[in-house]
Amino acid sequence: MSNIILVGAQWGDEGKGKIIDILSEKADVIIRFQGGNNAGHTVVTGEEEFILHLIPSGILHKNKACVIGNGVVVDPEALLNEIDALKKRRIGVDDSLIISDQVHIIFPYHKLLDELREKKKGKTKIGTTKRGIGPCYADKVSRCGIRLTELLNPQEFREKLKFNIDEKNAILSTLYGHKGFSLDEIYERYIEYGKKLKKYIQNTPLFLNTAISKDKSLLFEGAQGTLLDIDHGTYPFVTSSNATAGGACAGSGISPIKINRIIGVAKAYTTRVGEGPFPTEFGPDLMKKIRKKGKEFGATTGRPRRCGWLDVAILKHAVMINGLTELVLTKLDVLDDTDPIKVCVAYKCGGKVLKDFPSNMETLAECRPVYKELPGWKEDTSSVTKYRVLPLKARKYIAYISKFLKKKIPMVSVGSERRQTLIRV
Repeated sequence: MSNIILVGAQWGDEGKGKIIDILSEKADVIIRFQGGNNAGHTVVTGEEEFILHLIPSGILHKNKACVIGNGVVVDPEALLNEIDALKKRRIGVDDSLIISDQVHIIFPYHKLLDELREKKKGKTKIGTTKRGIGPCYADKVSRCGIRLTELLNPQEFREKLKFNIDEKNAILSTLYGHKGFSLDEIYERYIEYGKKLKKYIQNTPLFLNTAISKDKSLLFEGAQGTLLDIDHGTYPFVTSSNATAGGACAGSGISPIKINRIIGVAKAYTTRVGEGPFPTEFGPDLMKKIRKKGKEFGATTGRPRRCGWLDVAILKHAVMINGLTELVLTKLDVLDDTDPIKVCVAYKCGGKVLKDFPSNMETLAECRPVYKELPGWKEDTSSVTKYRVLPLKARKYIAYISKFLKKKIPMVSVGSERRQTLIRV
């Protein structure tokens, strides 16, 4: 029995979906523990591509329990659409999916407030997906949020919904000149959502701890990445939940002492979506080349990702914050045509060299990367099936990263398909 947390070690989009899919083969239960449908995990199986936003990637394997934990915020319409899309492709959702009765629910007013606030910020905008994630988490922290279990209690639900709609309508009218929302229309629609989702609802902390007591293997699926964590990321250019390993315990109801391994996933270069400082960002020509080859467009929004050289100072921060036991490297093949290859090992700021990732974003915005230059391998790696067959310079690149971080890299991905995964022994 082994319980594993898997998280992104950069700004998200590291290829976690594929790695979760591979690790799911040996897991009994796969748990999504934070975020909402602002995340997207892409999994390629043969000629089929699946993009999952809320349902754990393990759903593509038979006889797995797939849990949406209490730390997730759920848009019922988006979730039901995802369920229907999987069923149309003959994926057995009903026998596998379990949803925590304590997940908080996203409502139309959350999405509208998200959009209007972002517009009002202008040049200081965050780059939110406008899916209502932040405002829903804000209601959760303000203790006026509505949880999935309450959709099953019509009277209690209506009372809580009325309070929220009255409050949100006042804000929308006063600040944004918007007419607001109808209580009856939202109430009726969400009661129906509750009826459709009822069969999936359980007390998930009880389910998961019972599974552990029966020696089942649990795999915790993180969304976004370490630098988007609300506490430890590049605030305020972050998501609204704890995307780091600690969030897995709070977002599922599992004690930290039950965790055996914590795996970080990183690309062989760096990407980020949205606003905020990005010290190793490429110039226009290399940006275009890497973005095209790496298909660097958001799985959720389609937005082009910003791309840059690998930043091991960031990865060192991720190792520390998450307590990573190992690292998986993805998209090595995207660098096949690049020579030389740069790796950021520190920053220059105000005449000083900073070896550690700065917590102050004003400082980070002024930082200039200190690079270590390594030779590129100028060979195709996408068809390689064994690690030892990788070009020597590619193996040296991986070895340099491993040595710098003092962490093993047991798995390397050279393409989006399952078979394009090399195990390093």
